[in-house]
Amino acid sequence: MARKRRTLPMIPLRGITIFPYMVLHFDVGREKSIASLDEAMMKDQEIFLVPQKESKLENPAKEDLLSIGTLCVIRQLLKLPGNTVRVLVEGISRGRLVTLKEEPFYKATIEILEETAKEPSSVEEEALVRSVKESLHAYVRHTGYMPQEAVMSLDDIVEPGRFADTVASYLMLKPEDKQSLLLALDVTERLEKLLVIVNKELEIAKIEKKIGTKVKSNIDKVQKEYYLREQLKAIQDELGEYDEDAKEYFAYKDKIEKAKMPKEAKEKALYELDRLRNSGSYSQEGGIIKTYLDWLISLPWKKETKDNLDIVKAREILEADHYGLKDVKDRIIEYLAVKNTAQTLKGPILCLVGPPGVGKTSIAKSVARAVNRNFVRMSLGGVRDEAEIRGHRRTYVGSIPGRIIYGMRQAKSKNPLFLLDEIDKMANDFRGDPADALLEVLDAEQNGTFRDHYLEVEMDLSKVMFITTANTLDTIPRPLLDRMEVIEINGYTYEEKLNIARRHLLPKVLKEHNLTEDQLKISDNALKFIIEGYTVESGVRTLERTLASLTRKSVAYMLEKKKDAVSLTPQMVEKFLGHPKHMYDRAEKEDRVGVVTGLAWTMFGGDILPIEVTVMEGTGKLELTGQLGDVMKESAKAAYSYIRAHREELGIESKFYKDQDIHIHVPEGAVPKDGPSAGITMTTALTSALTGKKAKHNVAMTGEVTLTGRVLPIGGLKEKSLAAARAGIDTIIIPDKNKFDLEKLPSSILSKLTFIPVKTVDEVLEKALLKGENS
Repeated sequence: MARKRRTLPMIPLRGITIFPYMVLHFDVGREKSIASLDEAMMKDQEIFLVPQKESKLENPAKEDLLSIGTLCVIRQLLKLPGNTVRVLVEGISRGRLVTLKEEPFYKATIEILEETAKEPSSVEEEALVRSVKESLHAYVRHTGYMPQEAVMSLDDIVEPGRFADTVASYLMLKPEDKQSLLLALDVTERLEKLLVIVNKELEIAKIEKKIGTKVKSNIDKVQKEYYLREQLKAIQDELGEYDEDAKEYFAYKDKIEKAKMPKEAKEKALYELDRLRNSGSYSQEGGIIKTYLDWLISLPWKKETKDNLDIVKAREILEADHYGLKDVKDRIIEYLAVKNTAQTLKGPILCLVGPPGVGKTSIAKSVARAVNRNFVRMSLGGVRDEAEIRGHRRTYVGSIPGRIIYGMRQAKSKNPLFLLDEIDKMANDFRGDPADALLEVLDAEQNGTFRDHYLEVEMDLSKVMFITTANTLDTIPRPLLDRMEVIEINGYTYEEKLNIARRHLLPKVLKEHNLTEDQLKISDNALKFIIEGYTVESGVRTLERTLASLTRKSVAYMLEKKKDAVSLTPQMVEKFLGHPKHMYDRAEKEDRVGVVTGLAWTMFGGDILPIEVTVMEGTGKLELTGQLGDVMKESAKAAYSYIRAHREELGIESKFYKDQDIHIHVPEGAVPKDGPSAGITMTTALTSALTGKKAKHNVAMTGEVTLTGRVLPIGGLKEKSLAAARAGIDTIIIPDKNKFDLEKLPSSILSKLTFIPVKTVDEVLEKALLKGENS
């Protein structure tokens, strides 16, 4: 090759590659590139074009350009709107970029690379040229991208290098393939690369043609089936004869009309029915549509049960099913009374809160029976997916409606009693928080337009009576709790358990074991013995299981002894069930120094909490033992600080906190104890131990203390009072703010106990300690 250097204006090309002997037009918009065109036109119209390595660069430097470009002659210029120039160029020869000056326009010093034709061509080059021609003819047959005349004109080109460049200019190649051919200065290497590229493009073209033929045949088949199906429908309409698909279509249409859906739901159902008719019932989409239509049709859009507005009869039903639970029964009677005068009254949203086994779920069933509503129950324990409430969107495979819609279909009426059980035991994870989804369901102002993700139409829940149950309010989110009317169901008293066992549990157990009251008689003393010795709970589940166990043992006893009946006494109960499992603490029998009886609430009910304090010579240490929780430890420290601050009024030595060690102990072994109600008990016990005054053994107390001596209110007064009466206490000191809770206590407790409301610690000490030292 003969080589010489020249300095010419240059234009960097983005996404374009120009070969020698190639004629091409392109648009120029960059200021430097337009300036290079102007410079070339003022001279001999020659310009150097070189591709960029990265087409996104706006102002490329030398290292951003290929080392090889093309020397071209400008044949035509055309100015376009927007400061753009369209230029037509013809490639002359390759050139190597030597130096580059960027201002005020691109000016390149290049080394001209002119090819000299070999006469004759080498055998290898001739073979490569023929192979390229064969592959090119096949490529054109499959794609038709090149005119046949252009392919024929290649036969007139003698030089192998020019042949390769001309073929490359005709083909629709990737920019990197064109640049690779431009950089190939050796003709043999260039032909080899071109052959590989043409063969690769040929294979791709064959696969594309195969895929296109396959798709076309499928489309033709679908179009043919659709055309024939439409013809068949027209013929069937004329004859009045229908196939299975048509019968199914009309059957669904009839069901939709009879379902009495709201306008939005009906329009949605008819739209989906038309889709079913077009897609065919046996297609995959058809199965999904039929499931959706079945859900819409089966929902109770207009069906209602007529409420029982006879409040006398409703109260009789509630009283017959449950003993006690006055607050719940009164609330239901109030609702029915108002419903008598206001027919549009929305369903109440009640939350029954109480310990396990007190009858929260069963009272909901009784309420449904009393108001003549269908009952449906949904357990929320462990639910952690929002879709359980709102349903899955129909974009998912296997999507279904939420449990609310499922419950409405199960209820078969739009005004059922819907029980949401264990609402305090919901969880949440990455799938969402079901409590948030329940916000709309349990809001009387919003649930008239509840929208399930699966149905995608509004469902009216405003007439549903929602009742929720929970063991505690602590784990229920505040926004959700705000939407519910909370009714607390406390644990049952001893008398209430006795009545429940006699009226409800015993008849139920006898019926389950096919016995009569004459065959198995249980005295009241035996029932009392069972309640006191074998059950420790707020509810009655353990009591029911114990009665069932006792019944089974009694049946076995009658069969073994060949008796027709058996009467159970406390002695017989102990014989069948073994020694009593639970023995309640009894109060002290005599007045003692430093020993005071407190009261505690547990999940099984109330219990007494004796607190012992002893004073020893020492260095002022305060020892706390007895598995105390953080709250009770703070109560003890607050009581200790109060006594130090008021030692003169209490008659305690001024330096007791320096010369004496104090040990506060709460017995009951390893049973953990905590809760804000032992403050005044500890204060009284400390004062008794430090002053030597005896505490009254028949007085129990409950309440928290502050550093200024105020007595703060507590909870669980009913359970604590029951525990005091059971332990032989006759007087209870309670915070003054709890005196209104006395109205809620049953008369059986009020008749046994004397309650003393107090506001300050001084009043507690006056009522709890005997007068005079060591008296």
